[in-house]
Amino acid sequence: MKRSHSRFIDVRGLRYHIREWGDANADAAHTLVMLHGWMDVSASFQFVVDALGDRWRIVAPDWRGFGMTDRARADCYWYPDYLADLEFILDALLGQVPVCLVGHSMGANIASMYAGVQPTRVRALINLEGFGLRATDAEQAPARYAKWIDQLKHGATLRDYGSREEVADRLMRNNSRLTAERAQFLAQHWAQSDGAGRYCVAGDPSHRIVNPILYRIDEVLACWRNIECPVLWVRADQTDVLRHVGPDRDAALLEIEKRKTAIADVESALVEDAGHMLHHDQPDEVARLIEDFLRRRGGVDKN
Repeated sequence: MKRSHSRFIDVRGLRYHIREWGDANADAAHTLVMLHGWMDVSASFQFVVDALGDRWRIVAPDWRGFGMTDRARADCYWYPDYLADLEFILDALLGQVPVCLVGHSMGANIASMYAGVQPTRVRALINLEGFGLRATDAEQAPARYAKWIDQLKHGATLRDYGSREEVADRLMRNNSRLTAERAQFLAQHWAQSDGAGRYCVAGDPSHRIVNPILYRIDEVLACWRNIECPVLWVRADQTDVLRHVGPDRDAALLEIEKRKTAIADVESALVEDAGHMLHHDQPDEVARLIEDFLRRRGGVDKN
């Protein structure tokens, strides 16, 4: 495995953990900013990083409330904060040069919106399974607010584990394609010792509290329509994330194809024999897609 190193920076009053691999002096064209998904951590990209060529510099934050980054100083999390956090991270680490973003799941949704909010700051975008959520309507608001208040009153919890081996077993139950070796590596980062012999998920339980603001697909698509950079839209052939988009698989596939048309310059790719965690299931293929796309569309030379 390629070695990573950690640094910590201040981002809007939070101590943010940044994991980096590769040449710190790499130019902007050979720097990738990788953004992990919900209930995940930056180390999740290790297998893709291992499959990439040696010229890349990879910068991957743990989002607020995940991994080794501070938890929010509030009792729940607000999606727009991720957009602002990304802006401050790019300012601190890369200045004003346009960057290449690679996002998975929640990280891909953040990256895609950010690319429309700040289009001049993104030179290329690779969206791994970031297709948004199911559309909502205003009539759902009363129940959503009531659920949010109830969850605030009762709090949220995450289960703990008796050993890292239990954590690895849980990861393999979640993803049958995950090898024992990869699961053991991820378990070191996905859970943290509580100092009393138990291991807790490296995520704030408050992430499980429902967002009181309904998902507004019209606003999301407005951001996507404002994207100026080329986008690679990657789906796993056996993904289970479609349940968050539509009532059944066929309807969800039609919906995400419709949504994709909001992006002016987009290519599609399908990763075979992979589920939602495609960067764990087929890291070599994901790395190949990233490098091929950036060499063709991201201004990266072929040497």
